[in-house]
Amino acid sequence: MELTIEAIEKVMEQTGMEYKDAKKLLEESGCDPEQAIEKFFEEVPPEDKEKTDDIISRIKELVEKGNVERIQIRKDEQIVLSVPVNIGIIGGLVGAVCAPWALIAGALASFGFGCKIEVVKKDGTTDEVE
Repeated sequence: MELTIEAIEKVMEQTGMEYKDAKKLLEESGCDPEQAIEKFFEEVPPEDKEKTDDIISRIKELVEKGNVERIQIRKDEQIVLSVPVNIGIIGGLVGAVCAPWALIAGALASFGFGCKIEVVKKDGTTDEVE
């Protein structure tokens, strides 16, 4: 396969990686974005995967209760990922299986668990997910 900007962007979107890291992972995976993404999530240590799955599950519960507009991940007070909740609904309609959960899991794996995960409600208030 050939390395393309579209493949790099796909890996970046699905994993939360920076451009150079996504490109390197793609090159190591034969330029196959699906294989690169799979490799990325396989390399997450089991205890981190468990913790990520737990956080995702708590976020999903809050989203199912309603009144959630977006999910944000902060690292050192800087927002590193901000995902509107409706992207998951739209994504489901057009066949995107993992959004926004893969983005959130990827960001947690990339930036570590020193991040703050916030659920932003429709009224502008935020709840931190611990």
